[in-house]
Amino acid sequence: MTAAIVTFPGSNRERDMVMALTRAFGKAPALVWHRDTELPKVDLIVIPGGFAYGDYLRAGAMAAQSPIMRAVADRAQQGVLVLGVCNGFQVLTEARLLPGALMRNAGLKFVCREVHLRVERADTPFTQGYRKGEIFKCPVAHHDGNYFADSETLARIEGEGQVAFRYCSPQGDLGAAFTPNGSINDIAGVYNDKGNVLGLMPHPEDATEKLLGGLGGAPLFAGLAEALAGAPA
Repeated sequence: MTAAIVTFPGSNRERDMVMALTRAFGKAPALVWHRDTELPKVDLIVIPGGFAYGDYLRAGAMAAQSPIMRAVADRAQQGVLVLGVCNGFQVLTEARLLPGALMRNAGLKFVCREVHLRVERADTPFTQGYRKGEIFKCPVAHHDGNYFADSETLARIEGEGQVAFRYCSPQGDLGAAFTPNGSINDIAGVYNDKGNVLGLMPHPEDATEKLLGGLGGAPLFAGLAEALAGAPA
């Protein structure tokens, strides 16, 4: 089980991701700079949170044009797992590796707090550590986390089970009161059509240590480790 984390000027959650992956995988991931053109042979590629290129133009727009993203797209096409968190989610949508777009939060303010998430499916390598319908707490920290998709795209991702997580109440209820950024259909994370690319706005890597606030994100990384340990070489 090996992983690589892609970093850009402005990435600021890569160290948090290193710690979460090291706990789950038993070894530290490789760090790959955005101007590199090749990736090492790995089982998982992660694009962490932060403010790549200062979020100029649109969040993730400049990062999506970095040389390394061609290699990320090639690996995703080959079936390698790719995880994008917060700014990483924005980068993946801008690179067209995930459907939809991330817009300014509905309140036009930066949001930094814990939210509750509901697991929409538990049959993927990313979510097999959870139960379908399970609710867990996870922090968010973003200004452009308002997920949007046009009606045709939204119907497709809903119909084909591409929604990974939704914002919810502690009891699992949905609605604007529990969604910190105005995301359509309370969507907090989505898959690509093959299910091997996941983007989500909350930070599961910052919910893997009890002393630092909780363990809600730990099953995501534990499930990935279990899935990859059993995958064919």
